[in-house]
Amino acid sequence: MDEERRFELIRATPDDHLAEFARDVREGLMASPKRLPCRYFYDREGSLLFEAICALPEYYLTRAERAILDAHAAEILARGFGEVSAEPIVLVELGSGSAAKTRLLIEALLRRQGTLLYVPVDISREMLEESARRLVRDYPGLRVRAIAGDYADGLEHLASLRGRKLILWLGSNIGNLERAEAVAFLRRVRERMSAADAMLVGIDLRKDRAVVERAYNDARGVTARFNANLLARINRELGGHFDLAAFRHHALYNEAEGRIEMYLVSVRAQRVRLERLDLEVAFAAGERIHTENSYKYSPEEITALATAAGLRLLGHWRDPDALFSVNLFGRAP
Repeated sequence: MDEERRFELIRATPDDHLAEFARDVREGLMASPKRLPCRYFYDREGSLLFEAICALPEYYLTRAERAILDAHAAEILARGFGEVSAEPIVLVELGSGSAAKTRLLIEALLRRQGTLLYVPVDISREMLEESARRLVRDYPGLRVRAIAGDYADGLEHLASLRGRKLILWLGSNIGNLERAEAVAFLRRVRERMSAADAMLVGIDLRKDRAVVERAYNDARGVTARFNANLLARINRELGGHFDLAAFRHHALYNEAEGRIEMYLVSVRAQRVRLERLDLEVAFAAGERIHTENSYKYSPEEITALATAAGLRLLGHWRDPDALFSVNLFGRAP
């Protein structure tokens, strides 16, 4: 009963999410070149596959970010909020997933202030609810107000939260946005921050092509299954007839742009019917569907990003191999 009192689920995702999915799929597959938004990776199956990716030896991002948080959680809190005070910190997370790494900050905050309100935001309601219930079970001093929705839903909720806030955006989720879009999104967050708030952002760093490409082309093919699950989701929810074996995963590092580009490539000329859209889509042999970008940043680009967004860099931490960074931002005057 105590756990139930400490858990609240807010369903911000609109009831017509299937209509939105259908609209975006139609628009993307009719475009030239074809594309599908990466936000639709994360149904239940996709979320589970992504958790499996995070455990792969090639996928350094999660391991490196965890190492930084493990070593520096207390320092991050001190840098952002100073010494312990009577006013508690509220922890907000955009794109929380399993919240596995977040536990390091939850534990540091519970040591610091005894109790904590955690507000995770995630588009996958099932993953969100499962992870939130595990957290309230494991931490008696924790309350969870989970928001099933997208980033915009999370930002709307920020205004209702009292007290100082630490806003998390981990896992290099920022990399999925074009660079100008990343600036614009950080500006939106800044508008909802007070001078007492801070934002902690995990950002992948530019590095050798081979290291980056291995991370998105793992030997076990988990990333390939994650990518193809987007087509499987269209089959499940929109009556699609995609033959998953007729598309192959392709990920490459565009060094000039500093980004991984991920595609599904048609291995033959084919036509695919989508029943609920009353649509048939033609693919040439070798034709690609763009599914994701993942931008990498240099330290100088991180500083420029903060400045352009009206933020100031309060702290920058890297893992011992300098593969990944965690960055603490405050609102610039």
